Amino acid sequence: MERYFKRKVESTIPIEEHVQSAKKSNVEIRRNVENSEKSNLEVNLAELPTDLGLRIPIMNYHANDQDEVRRRYMLKGPCQPHSHVFPLTQFGSKSRRFNPAWFKEYPTWLEYSIAKDAAFCLCCYLYKQNIGEHDSFVSKGFSNWKKKEKIQIHVGGPDSAHNYAWNKCSILMNQKQHIVTFLHNQSNKDQVEYRIRLGASVDCARFLLRQGLPFRGHDESSSSSSQGNFLELLKFMGNLKQEIKDVTLENAPKNAKLISSDIQKDIINAAATKTINMIVKDIGDALFSILVDESSDISMKEQMAVVLRYVDKKGCVIERFVGLEHVTSTIAISLKATIDRLFSRYGLSIARLRGQGYDGARTV
Repeated sequence: MERYFKRKVESTIPIEEHVQSAKKSNVEIRRNVENSEKSNLEVNLAELPTDLGLRIPIMNYHANDQDEVRRRYMLKGPCQPHSHVFPLTQFGSKSRRFNPAWFKEYPTWLEYSIAKDAAFCLCCYLYKQNIGEHDSFVSKGFSNWKKKEKIQIHVGGPDSAHNYAWNKCSILMNQKQHIVTFLHNQSNKDQVEYRIRLGASVDCARFLLRQGLPFRGHDESSSSSSQGNFLELLKFMGNLKQEIKDVTLENAPKNAKLISSDIQKDIINAAATKTINMIVKDIGDALFSILVDESSDISMKEQMAVVLRYVDKKGCVIERFVGLEHVTSTIAISLKATIDRLFSRYGLSIARLRGQGYDGARTV
């Protein structure tokens, strides 16, 4: 019989161990899925939080987005809220606080988190995770204000982890594929034509924004009699100036016409950022109030209109609209979280806030 049938070998592993092994495998699979989801976060470069205490680790972004996030933070520079009222911390019998004069000593990388009342290192936040060596300037933040020498210890020598991270940042900002380097490598003629083309697109966008007019047309094809305000205005400018006509629309390279909807949105976002930065600069160290109103857009999504009210250097009361923020709901905790993100994004200190106004008594 043994020639036709194989003898069944009984397993020496208990059933309970098989069950536990299967459970562990399921847990590992679930963790891998969660880690995969975390590593594929959608990135909105315009809304990256300024305060390091509110940022997420660089490694949580998708690998294809990490360099863009790093480059955006390097362009923005370290978070240094000079006008913030730094809180006191008790050290034995003495009270100490962060000294804003340290920003002048370490202007390129030293950051202060209002949310955590701690100092951080910008370049180490961007790259030190790859090195595997962590300290308080990367993880929890440095807050031992009586030991300023720890800052210089963090910098270390030429081969320190900090200087390695700083060199990585410098390489990132000077790599050949960066757009600034790319433009510098073009011929002088190409650069001049590109700037004329870009200037014309920016001028069209500025005019339409100032007048509150729509950009796009319902039919922007070459055979259309009305291609929308943006393209029609660009053609009109070309008719007035031959140098614009020679480098725009059909005379422009197909891969650099600078008239697509994405280009238009980029110009609009740049104008909005520049305007808000000027408003924040005008406020300076002054006290201000915030006015909030809730509304819905055409797609019925809840949004929050935000206005800052302050007194300028001439003694005039100024109210400036700073944007529409989409909110998940109109309850108080949701509005507060949105306002916190707004303050972090524009480097506004909540310690300077002296008044609040809301349209809706239930949210006050």
